[in-house]
Amino acid sequence: MTQAMTGKQAQTGAGEGDRFPSSLLYAINTKIGAHGLGVPALETLKLSYAHGFLGKAVCWGNLSDAIPNELIRSLHSHPTRLLSWMDRKYYTPLKRRTIAHIATQELATGRYDCFHGWSGESLGALREAKKSGLPTLLDIPTCHRDKGKKKPRVTKRERDLRTAQIPQRWLNRILIMRSEVLDEYDYADLLLVFSQAAKETFLDVGFDESRLFYVAQGVNVEEYPLGTPPDHFRLIFVGSLIKRKGVHHLLKVWKALNLKDAELVIVGGLTAELAPYVKEFHSPTVKLTGFIENVAAELGKSTAFVFPSESEGSAKVNYEAAACGLAQITTRESGDVVVDGYNGKIIPPNDPDALAEAILDFYNNPEKLRLMGANGRQRVSENFTWEHYRQRLAEAYRFVMR
Repeated sequence: MTQAMTGKQAQTGAGEGDRFPSSLLYAINTKIGAHGLGVPALETLKLSYAHGFLGKAVCWGNLSDAIPNELIRSLHSHPTRLLSWMDRKYYTPLKRRTIAHIATQELATGRYDCFHGWSGESLGALREAKKSGLPTLLDIPTCHRDKGKKKPRVTKRERDLRTAQIPQRWLNRILIMRSEVLDEYDYADLLLVFSQAAKETFLDVGFDESRLFYVAQGVNVEEYPLGTPPDHFRLIFVGSLIKRKGVHHLLKVWKALNLKDAELVIVGGLTAELAPYVKEFHSPTVKLTGFIENVAAELGKSTAFVFPSESEGSAKVNYEAAACGLAQITTRESGDVVVDGYNGKIIPPNDPDALAEAILDFYNNPEKLRLMGANGRQRVSENFTWEHYRQRLAEAYRFVMR
């Protein structure tokens, strides 16, 4: 089924019961086309618009002109924005609750026959859709909230938040509670997972596999051209500088290895959580760039990529590094881009010894890195472009509408 097919043709595709929605409501708490989740959001809207079933998209803003304005309900001037002075801890969930509220109102109009939202910001809309008997899809950007471990429905931490002293208790009501996310999982008909590892965290707690649908994300390979490797070993990390990404282990291991003619480049804004580790493991061979716009340029002048994260859904930067022809050291939790021994090395999360061993192997085998890098670019070209993403998502829509 091609992207040029009209909505009417698409809905009469493979036979009785195999069709797209007629009018989709899509909601996400980000700017369409922005960095991060704004990219798959735009690709989702491109798919639904191309096939003629996009009813409306509710979003925080819109940076793209690919979709007609009349199909976008942007909250760029919503009163909630007047509270942007709030601590991010509260402002972000407040934005999510605003999106959910608007989406719930939209669904109540009866104009839609399907809802597609994101985990952590869709509970009210999912409830409204269930009440109206509408099929629903929920994007899961990470793994299961409990990371595959069986826990009580309401944890002690959540009880403490709910029973804190006033006025803190009132503020805590803004937060997205863990139990609300679990409720979303239960209400949604189809959960869209971005990697096999993320899928397994749902299976491990007893989810029915028929409610899980794999939709790995993609990359525009042409936007990440092959670069020119430097004449020294230049290892690069790109991402949020938080412990969950394994950056503290990376800094410690790098200083201990003390490699000759080697450089570690860390791209991302420094956080309070990582500042003590940066200070403790300072080395003249570590370069912190802060946030940069042109990530492709930094990747293109590096030797290899490292991303030892302990929890992701599917890290966008792994796709980008592969497109740039870089061999990678990463974890299975980071997604499905890297195949161990083919285009990189898979190591366990939170394992400094395995990380050190992998870095040394890359450092001592430059020829192997070139072959791995070429394999990685071929792998994303054949499996993980945005066209592949749209094809997988199209199947998810047809599946949920049966």
